[in-house]
Amino acid sequence: GNNDSAIEETPRKKRKFINSQNVEDEALRNYKKKQKALRTILDQSCRKLSEFLSLHSVPGTTDGFGYIKNRLTGLKPNVLQDPIYVGLFGSTGAGKSTLLNAIIEKKFFLPVSGSKTCTSCVVHINTSRSKYHEAKIHLLDDEEWKDELKALVALMELEENSENDNERDEAALKIRAIYGRGAETKTYRELCGAKPVVSIPSSRCIVFKELQAEELSEKLDMYIRAQSISDDTESETSEEDIKMQLWPLIRNVEVTLPRSDVIPEGVIFLDIPGAGDFNSKRDAMWKENINKCSVIWVVSSFERIQGKKIDENLLNEGMKAFQCGMCRDIALVATKSDTLDLEEYKRERKKGQKPITNEHDAILERNETVKQEKSKVMKKQLEKKLPSHSEVLQKADLVYTVSAREYWQGRTLSKEETEIPKLREFLRNFYVSEKRKMLKDYAKETLVIFALIQNLSSNQDKQHLQVRKNGLKGFIMGKISELEKDIEKCFTPMEQHLSEGVNEAKRSYETIISTFLKRDRGYQGFHRTLKAVCLKNGVFASRIFDRIDINESLAQPIYDKIDATFGQIFRIQMSTRAMLKASLVVFRCAVQQRLKESETKKLVTFSGKHLKLFLQTDFIINEIEKVILQRKADIYHSLSASIQKDLTPYYEEAAKIRGSQAYQRMQNVINQGLKNEVERGMFEKAKEDMKSELQKLK
Repeated sequence: GNNDSAIEETPRKKRKFINSQNVEDEALRNYKKKQKALRTILDQSCRKLSEFLSLHSVPGTTDGFGYIKNRLTGLKPNVLQDPIYVGLFGSTGAGKSTLLNAIIEKKFFLPVSGSKTCTSCVVHINTSRSKYHEAKIHLLDDEEWKDELKALVALMELEENSENDNERDEAALKIRAIYGRGAETKTYRELCGAKPVVSIPSSRCIVFKELQAEELSEKLDMYIRAQSISDDTESETSEEDIKMQLWPLIRNVEVTLPRSDVIPEGVIFLDIPGAGDFNSKRDAMWKENINKCSVIWVVSSFERIQGKKIDENLLNEGMKAFQCGMCRDIALVATKSDTLDLEEYKRERKKGQKPITNEHDAILERNETVKQEKSKVMKKQLEKKLPSHSEVLQKADLVYTVSAREYWQGRTLSKEETEIPKLREFLRNFYVSEKRKMLKDYAKETLVIFALIQNLSSNQDKQHLQVRKNGLKGFIMGKISELEKDIEKCFTPMEQHLSEGVNEAKRSYETIISTFLKRDRGYQGFHRTLKAVCLKNGVFASRIFDRIDINESLAQPIYDKIDATFGQIFRIQMSTRAMLKASLVVFRCAVQQRLKESETKKLVTFSGKHLKLFLQTDFIINEIEKVILQRKADIYHSLSASIQKDLTPYYEEAAKIRGSQAYQRMQNVINQGLKNEVERGMFEKAKEDMKSELQKLK
């Protein structure tokens, strides 16, 4: 019938995809050939330099040649293998693992949520040239686990209104998993002296290596499955399986697959939980992993986003990666897009539309409508945070509607219509673009090194060189002074926005804190959550209430005011129109132009130190950009870090509260403490801390 013909792959589209893939493959082969040729030349040069240094000791040149040798050996052997991180960011049950299984073309490889809850740690998936499927399960060290255990035991203390206490039940589940049934009643000291019922390797790392993906998946499953209070499996677990249940101890998991035609070499997928983690180490890794992603896909089920708001918490975390991480592209990926009740959909359609008679056409129409609606919402949200010229705001695909089930089964949709191939095509295009840039930078660095060799081997008059060097030094020092002033100008717009944000934060902090402390449906079950928040200095990843970050929420009015300007200053990896980038480009061009003018006037020979300086200017600017990218996360988070530091004494005091009306007393401590700190200038101090971090870049 209609469905059978509809799901057939379109030959023209097939050819277009295959041709595109062939072009990308050819480009990558060319890049690898060029890098290999460069590497061969560099290796030969390094060998000759070593021979020279072992035979000669020429005053004034030996140190220079030694420096060059170090530069040569310091170059990465294969820059094209530098990883590109792609983060799949979403809550449990959103379909991240199922989506990843489809993208890597292995249907049941990664454990999926189903009726169980998967671990909250980050899972890395990459490829190698090995024929084996390998998994490394990294465990928390003893100190990291004891830090969490102390907080878990604190949550176990009996208090009034303890019935239906989800956070306490989750804490008990973790303690029992490691120390056995009844362990949740023991003290922290008793547990530290107790022998775990699980088998913990001394290396704190479990390694599996299998030829078949299915065999590795089966072994991996029992280790990274995390129990939940909603599971009924705890009482059914055998003694042998209990010894293998290390999920509370898992820090992160690395999975390596044999090289694949569907995954570009060097792409690393990160399956990132949406709320972070109760464990401090895992939560820190959660942030680090988000920030190092070049691409972030916010994954949410179709049912969740249809007719409702996009998950703002997830989207906000993704957009923060633009501000303080390496992210260059973000998209919303709606999973399970094949789910549809045809008769219900027909009733909801607007009158006057062309009739739809089959499920296939209805799914595609519905998906396209939702895609357009959510793209507008995404763009509106991004426009609040990012500069208007950001490339991500101009891209065609801000939303993908995917179906892993239909990708494998093909009952209603063709593979192409599931948009799994579309995601792969995006990755290949992004990958080729990034590798082209990496090779270009690699070639520039190589050119600089050979210019240095040429300079050291020349026999120019040293006195004449010193005169020219002094003339250029004065010019360059003047340009450095101008660069400092330009950088200062870049930060000037931040002053006004920071001040506006501080005023807004002072007006709204009482409303913000009340959203955490006052519950519409009573305090039952939440007082333990608040205690967990205080134990973690204002930040807690709750399975029940999602991620709670009081410090960042209090700073949010300031972030709302500065985000666009911050992006305008720091979007170095996106556009030359970014303010800091423009200042650096002006400096580089001024120095290089002066050198060209000197060469034109025959004041210098452009093959010596000036060529070195001309070429090294590019390299120096590139290195400066890398430092700025590494530092901007600290700058961005300095607001919430400053607030957390000021409020930590009150969190600690509230966490110690026991007995009657504990929740209300905790509320009072936090409320009064926050009021005191605001009166003492907490938000103004946060502003000054960010300004101080900005000044460190000069």
